[in-house]
Amino acid sequence: MSEPHTGANAARTAHSYKQLKEDFVSNLSGGSVTEVAQVCAVAPVVTLLWSVLQSRQSFFKPYTPLAFVIDYLLNVGALLLSVTLYSSSPILLNILLLTAAAFVYAVPPSSSSSSKKKPARPSNAKSSTTTNPQGLSVLSTKPFLTNYRGNMLVVTCICILAVDFRLFPRRFAKVETWGTSLMDMGVGSFVYSAGIVASRPLLKERAEGKTTPLGTRLIRSFRHSLPLLALGMVRLLSVKGLDYAEHVTEYGVHWNFFFTLGFLPPFVALFQSALAVVPSYAGLAVLLSVGYQTVLETTGLKGWILVGVRDSLLSMNREGICSFWGYLAIFLAGQDMGMVVLPRSLGSSSKASGKVLLTKMGSWAAVWMGMYFLATDYKYGAGLSVSRRLANLPYMLWVVAFNQGLLFAFAVVDVVFFPQFYSAGDARAEKEAYETATSRVLKAYNRNGLAVFLLGNLLTGLVNMTVPTLHAGRLATMGILVAYMGAVTGVAVGLDAWDVTIKL
Repeated sequence: MSEPHTGANAARTAHSYKQLKEDFVSNLSGGSVTEVAQVCAVAPVVTLLWSVLQSRQSFFKPYTPLAFVIDYLLNVGALLLSVTLYSSSPILLNILLLTAAAFVYAVPPSSSSSSKKKPARPSNAKSSTTTNPQGLSVLSTKPFLTNYRGNMLVVTCICILAVDFRLFPRRFAKVETWGTSLMDMGVGSFVYSAGIVASRPLLKERAEGKTTPLGTRLIRSFRHSLPLLALGMVRLLSVKGLDYAEHVTEYGVHWNFFFTLGFLPPFVALFQSALAVVPSYAGLAVLLSVGYQTVLETTGLKGWILVGVRDSLLSMNREGICSFWGYLAIFLAGQDMGMVVLPRSLGSSSKASGKVLLTKMGSWAAVWMGMYFLATDYKYGAGLSVSRRLANLPYMLWVVAFNQGLLFAFAVVDVVFFPQFYSAGDARAEKEAYETATSRVLKAYNRNGLAVFLLGNLLTGLVNMTVPTLHAGRLATMGILVAYMGAVTGVAVGLDAWDVTIKL
């Protein structure tokens, strides 16, 4: 008679632990916008240190095993420290990294320093509608974009597992309803960066003078959506089937982030038709978000989302369905910035192109920050509160303004330490300058971003199913997180080394 009794106790224990994990990520109020900025500042500061090492000492060229270890410790290890052991003192971590950068800069540069190389002379490559006579495409993959997206993916992969450990501060985890946190910023940043990348085919169409019919755009968008929707369905079935701990008020009973990503492409294709009326993706983003906020404030929608009864499929997933409009606005804003940072100014002085780009980016960052201030300030603005759960207007403006500022910081490091990229005479010289100015680790994360993110989700689930994360001490937590990020990074770098690109 003891075995059934033991089984019942085990079931009760498993249920109570699941409830404990759900409570662990529920009813959180977040932290300050300033603290989120201080933690995220570690990323461009690390890039600054990496750039000093590379531009002054050519430390990562050739890319030796030691170079890979330092690359990993800087671009993964430092970010891991910023959300764990240094989570209460991110300013100190930034100071330590800046001090190291100053020390390296003070050391005389090596004779093989990449910054001393002169741009290659223009080649005789044939031109086309999307290239100039030097073989340079009208679009360019700038090093700071790779650094920005790579860092965003690294932090995302760290946080999705770290949040299940007590070492990860609760103020960094997703807020229940009102407030700001690091992970709230992370999910919005993922969508924003996807918007930047999505502007590339649009720019190619413009360069070629083509206009794609709406029907064709929708068909293409659904092709991009299907893998994401399939991943969303797989996650839904696995979470329900394995009785995995879940936070219902995050997206709803059945909805998850993959569904949000999957429905973005077709709606973006529809909104492109509105460019005839509002010739700006930023304008569309603001109009959409203002319209959504107006509906929230003037109808019962906000109350229904927050406290409504879950008695239908729609009401069960109201958070995910309604917040989709906010994420769509963030995606459109990302596309607008992609229109700024991806094109190459072939008609202007290449030496001045970096400064021109910085001016544009800095101006846009100031505009978005100003709008965020007007939306949230209680004395001079509307006094609205940020809500990732609603993806309301203040949340959209915070995410866009923050990412614009972060992009600008990465771009400044890029232009200062690797100006040869912006004065490259031909495609070969530009490629060499790009490889010199880009971390191999971040390049690998950026190349297969969605696949790496999916791997991180799978490993996170595996760890949670095999390790009682809430009972892990500091040493065990750091050991697990280092091993986990080592595995994710190893797969990412391996795929890049084997020249494998996984498109999802």
